Amino acid sequence: MSTIRFRKLTKRYGPIVAIDDLSFDVRPGKVTGFLGPNGSGKTTTLRVLLGLAAPSSGTATIDGLAYRQLPDPVRRVGAALDSSTFHPGRSAAQHLRVVATATGLPPRRVDEVLGLVGLSDSAGRAVGGFSLGMRQRLSLAGALLGDPEVLIFDEPLNGLDPDGIRWIRGLLRSLAGENRTVFVSSHLLTEVAQTVDDVVVLSRGRLVAETTLSELVERTSVVRVRTTDAPRLLDVLAAAGVQVRLIDGSTVEGRHASAEVIGLAAAEAGLPILELSRQDADLESLFFDLVHQNQEIAA
Repeated sequence: MSTIRFRKLTKRYGPIVAIDDLSFDVRPGKVTGFLGPNGSGKTTTLRVLLGLAAPSSGTATIDGLAYRQLPDPVRRVGAALDSSTFHPGRSAAQHLRVVATATGLPPRRVDEVLGLVGLSDSAGRAVGGFSLGMRQRLSLAGALLGDPEVLIFDEPLNGLDPDGIRWIRGLLRSLAGENRTVFVSSHLLTEVAQTVDDVVVLSRGRLVAETTLSELVERTSVVRVRTTDAPRLLDVLAAAGVQVRLIDGSTVEGRHASAEVIGLAAAEAGLPILELSRQDADLESLFFDLVHQNQEIAA
């Protein structure tokens, strides 16, 4: 089981601060979504983690070690950061064989990973004729060659059709189910909402959210409850620390609290519940608010 840790990571390019004092963990057995708009610092963070760029200060480690310090890193970490770095004249199988030979991996893994990503029938085709979605799959195949514990994917859903998106969601969930550490960047929360367990959001190189997806949705959901005495319920919930407002004489709206908490508070006060419903916030709007208002949410 491998854990990725960032501690006070900062990366500057001259006067530009690409990553600003970044600290968070990526845990095994989870799919962690690394989110932020284009230019927020996600790819720079991944490049530093993989030893492709040096930090200005702070650390990015895997099991306490920098990538370059890992023994046999190809069997520890698999990464897919760019789906455009293939020789167009090579076939998919030839490309993977070159990678396997260069890294000392067994040739049998080539056919295994091509099957895993659904490219077995295209193994002999030149990569130059591949669609963007097929190139994405080949990038994933390369990341999986060493059967690593840690998997790092940069925008893996780009270029995939709906069937491809469903497939990769299943793959990521399966990999996390094997207790691997799965770290997936995306510029859209809605794109990965059905896939991730944990969420890390960047804006302008700074951390603005680190939580579970369920907690994020829970904290932004709205619970409406209808009862016989809404003003009294308003007082009960406010005393319990729930953010509430009175809709009308029979309806109260609570925020940042679960339906269970609100329902139990009403029951303990002896107030009958005539209706109880939860409305989750629109994830696209939530993401927009996080990255543009730098609202901090920490689990």
